[in-house]
Amino acid sequence: MENSKIVVGLDIGTTKICAIVGRKNEFGKLEVLGMGKAESEGVIKGIVVNIDKTVFAIEKAIKEASDMSGIDIGVVNVGIAGQHIRSSIHHNSMLRDSKEGEITIEDVSRLTEDMYRMVVPSGSEIIHVMPQDYTVDYEEGIKDPVGMSGVRLEADFHVITAQTSAINNINKCVRRGGLEIDDLILEPLASSLAVLSEEEKEAGVCLIDIGGGTTDIAIFYDNIIRHTAVIPFGGNILTTDIQHGLQVMSKQAEQLKTRFGKAIAEEASPNEIVSIPGIRNRTAKEISVKNLSNIIQARMEEIIEMAHAEIISSGFENRLAGGIVITGGGSQLANLKQLVEYMTGMDTRIGYPNEHLGKGKIEAVKSPMYATAVGLVLAGFRSLDERDERYKEAKAVVKQQPVKQRKSALTGDFFTNILNKTKGLLIDDLGEKNEY
Repeated sequence: MENSKIVVGLDIGTTKICAIVGRKNEFGKLEVLGMGKAESEGVIKGIVVNIDKTVFAIEKAIKEASDMSGIDIGVVNVGIAGQHIRSSIHHNSMLRDSKEGEITIEDVSRLTEDMYRMVVPSGSEIIHVMPQDYTVDYEEGIKDPVGMSGVRLEADFHVITAQTSAINNINKCVRRGGLEIDDLILEPLASSLAVLSEEEKEAGVCLIDIGGGTTDIAIFYDNIIRHTAVIPFGGNILTTDIQHGLQVMSKQAEQLKTRFGKAIAEEASPNEIVSIPGIRNRTAKEISVKNLSNIIQARMEEIIEMAHAEIISSGFENRLAGGIVITGGGSQLANLKQLVEYMTGMDTRIGYPNEHLGKGKIEAVKSPMYATAVGLVLAGFRSLDERDERYKEAKAVVKQQPVKQRKSALTGDFFTNILNKTKGLLIDDLGEKNEY
């Protein structure tokens, strides 16, 4: 039973490593059983740079989550991000043996699996192959070809690759922590499961996940992932700018950003001053909140410009009726929603990962900074592409049926059904017993 299935999501981020344990409740919502987090010191811009520190943080986060949930954790869904992520569109086609027979789930799966054998640049690996639109006998724009008749099946695929060394380092850290990886998932895809609604994905929406080291982008249209990108700037670069611009310590810069920072400098009062304790008996330092916000706005404008450039390059800029959804720890910056709307001209909202969450005792998990971790748990129950869900259900139905019925259930053979009915009518006319 799915209710008894327990999934653990492990988000190996630049600022924190977070583990969340969850299961589905009787209403189909995600119930969070436990959560653990640790400061991430071995990861820079989404890439593991220190194995030992990362392993220590993973063990700490997993232990906390295990103690809270009472679950012995052995297998996890892990997120991957970083500037090394590349996405591109590729075309593939195949010829089927039968002209009359209908396209089956197996045909579609074979076409997709074929893409994993394509040649990628040296030092890279394919982590996701996401079908876009299909073409059947040169008839284009087909979303789901299963059940159609045709000989030539083609499709465009959104192929996402990652650096082999980055994947290996993540695998090494997780295994050293005494765990196994069930699935490796691109972080913006995981976040999208947690914060986007089905209506937004269908209408067209851009997810901007502002993390500590990177800003991840995922664009959806007609319920299909169309474009992904990773920008090598996140909340940490704001902290660094504040540290250098105001000549304060890193921890003080982080506190200034989260407590007093604003994405729009005009919203800050020119008379508001923050006093910071001096180092080693030195006099306290006075910081103007207006100056602080000027530094933040300059960098946030740069990140938003880069995100907007990705939206334009995707070709879906004028088809995103759902606008923009911002999530991640960086989305909690005051006035950020207004700045994004002003710079892009698109409707914007802050994405909270409570779209699929049920009632739980852990309120902290509803913060945008845990969107990726919640999404990694949801990925254990839901597919990244809604068509996969239907294919799995169809295969499950076929397995439960008697062997004689399986072929017609998979292919839905129209002519076989007509032949059987005609045969039955002929037997009736001859006055014989109708056995069908």
